[in-house]
Amino acid sequence: MSIGEKLTEVKKTIPEGVTLVAVSKTKSVSDIKEAFKAGQRIFGENKVQEMTQKRELMPKEIQWHMIGHVQSNKVKYMAEYVSLIHGVDSFKLLKEIDKQAKKHNRIINCLLQIHIAEEDTKFGLSESELNQIIASDDFQELKNIKIEGVMGMATFTDDTAQIRREFKQLKSIYDALENKIANLSTLSMGMSGDYQIAIEEGSTMVRIGSSIFGARNYH
Repeated sequence: MSIGEKLTEVKKTIPEGVTLVAVSKTKSVSDIKEAFKAGQRIFGENKVQEMTQKRELMPKEIQWHMIGHVQSNKVKYMAEYVSLIHGVDSFKLLKEIDKQAKKHNRIINCLLQIHIAEEDTKFGLSESELNQIIASDDFQELKNIKIEGVMGMATFTDDTAQIRREFKQLKSIYDALENKIANLSTLSMGMSGDYQIAIEEGSTMVRIGSSIFGARNYH
């Protein structure tokens, strides 16, 4: 099956109201163009430099999402164009995004990354760290960011009960946050292996790569 055909098949499994981010990290510009031709407009990358290079070669109406772990010193390279930053896992990073957004006279949409997995390798805020950030005066002063919602990754396991439990936890954190931050719209959870469970548990945005582009190319 071609990339376009795979994309069409994946879209059939995603209900209306759930946004598909096609994870194009490590993929070639020609692969992305094929998905674009098949109607995909939102692509997710995990390296700022790679995303910036691809953006220069692709149609301007594409929305680029930064889905990987972000180092503060890299924010300036994408502040001019990034549509959504998924992995905001510290106040320091939020502050830097705000600062760089201001330079470009933009408001940058962000998702706060919550740690829900049992693995230590995944980044993210605990629920108490999240609450601490949004209750702080410093947070209220950030005028060039908009918190759209939260993002989290479940443990990489075959235990679907555990995955479901972790997604339920993220959904409840999101629901509680709705009372504290106005106009939340995005609960980003679910990837190629577990997005069906994520959607059942309330996800509004899924990040799918291998089901569309095939296995990842490791450099």
